Amino acid sequence: MANAHRGEIDADLGGRRYTLCLTLGALADLEQAFGAGDLVALARRFEEGRLSARDLIIIIGRGLRGGGNPVSDDELASLSVPGGLQGYVRIASDLLAATFGANAPDGTDAVNPPGPRDA
Repeated sequence: MANAHRGEIDADLGGRRYTLCLTLGALADLEQAFGAGDLVALARRFEEGRLSARDLIIIIGRGLRGGGNPVSDDELASLSVPGGLQGYVRIASDLLAATFGANAPDGTDAVNPPGPRDA
């Protein structure tokens, strides 16, 4: 069960319940994956609200492994989520909000990616 005080969330993936957490190591991995020099740049990247499917896999995958779940990005990509694409966006959004809390590192509102847009 997730502990919100540690930045954890619970999510259903592939019919199984997982606890996700963006640990310091997971955040360092995200900085590298997104080419962000620091946490403020990382938060700004997410605030742009432009997330690809690959971005969602990277964020959720790091959260899974940070929560102690040995699920690879390839395995994650094959898992279904209640709500489809919006379910993935919700998981990533909830995880980022739990990690950055009420305010992002630069003092702005918490990171909250928007839902998917029409192409």
